[in-house]
Order: sequence, then structure tokens, then C-alpha cells
Amino acid sequence: MNTLKTIRPLYLVLAVFLSGFTLQAQDGKAKELLGEVSQKVKSYEHIYIDFKYALTNEAQGVNQETRGDVTLMGEKYRLNLMGTTQIYDDEKLYTIVPEDEEITISSQNPEDDDAITPSKMLTFFNEGYTYKWDIDQNVNGRKIQYIKLLPKDSESEIKEALLGVDAQTKHIYRLIMSQKNGTKITITVNSFKTDQPVAANLFVFDEKKYPGYYINRLD
Repeated sequence: MNTLKTIRPLYLVLAVFLSGFTLQAQDGKAKELLGEVSQKVKSYEHIYIDFKYALTNEAQGVNQETRGDVTLMGEKYRLNLMGTTQIYDDEKLYTIVPEDEEITISSQNPEDDDAITPSKMLTFFNEGYTYKWDIDQNVNGRKIQYIKLLPKDSESEIKEALLGVDAQTKHIYRLIMSQKNGTKITITVNSFKTDQPVAANLFVFDEKKYPGYYINRLD
């Protein structure tokens, strides 16, 4: 299995709630809710998320499910998913694959709208998308309100996305992303913790810790 190709979709990764509202009113409510989500995210210095990651493509017979976790601080992040660790230090992206004893060092293009990186996962909807008020769900007593997002770029790999927001905390609970190739990625937040102590070197790549690894430098 090519682990890098498997986790790449993470960066890419329903009916109307109230029938009596006009479309303009629904879009206004969606914009207001997403604004509250953005402000809440910006108020935290650090964010730790434990999540479930599911990738399906019926035509290709793909059905994968696993868990992962990510720590965020501004644009910096450390992601653990499918046995791979990614560290972004705000300049370079380090992808560490112990199974292959390989490390890839690359740059990350912040202008790439399709690259929904961990640091953009909580705010990617601010640019490049139109949005509509969608259904709500009761999840263990929590009201989860969904917003449908449609990319403005007709050449985007993303067909549409559904963003589920906890109506009380204004934290993202679930992201369902459908791609034009039939792939669907679902990220469900199991645990969302904020401003906990973070090791000073958490976002620092130390090559000495990986003796014998092949290093592929793409930068």
C-alpha cells in the first residue's frame, strides 16, 4: 500500500432544516454559524483532535476506516494517521513513514484550495465555497447542525462537502467530503481539547531520530 497516496485525500477530508425559510435566509444563517466556528477556533492557542477517518469508493471497492489524531498551533501541526506522522513547522512538511523507513520533505502551497490540510480543516470553508443551511441531527443529546459547502472552482476535485457543527460548543463534529471521482471521506471528531500543555519540540523535525531512513527531498 502506498501510504502517502492513501492519506492524501485528507487534504482535499441532505435536506433543508426548516422548510419555511427562504434560500437567502438559510444562507445567512449558515454564514453566521460558520463565522462563529471560525472565531471559536481563532480563540485557542492549541487544539488537539482525536478523530475517526473513513474513506470509501464503491466503484473501486475501497472501504477503509481508522483513527488518527492531530495537534494544531496556528498553521503548524503534527498529524498521526495510518501509521504515518506528518509534521508541518510553518515552512516545510515532513512525512514520516516507519513501515517504509522513508521521510519525504516538501513544501506546502497555501494557495491550493483543494489541499485541505489539518491546519485548514477547521477554517477551510472561509474562502472558495458557497454554503447552504442543511439538516440537523441529534447525536447522543447533542444537536449537530450541517452546512452544505459547494466549491466555487468548477475544476475542483471536490464535488461537495457537509460540515457538521455542534450547535452549543460551535466546534466541528463531522466533515463529509465527496469528490468527483466517487471517493467519500468522513472525518468524525471523537475528542476536541484546547489549550493543553504542548511540548516545545512537538512541531520540530529531528533527522537524528531516524537513522537509516531514506530521505526524499522535494523542496
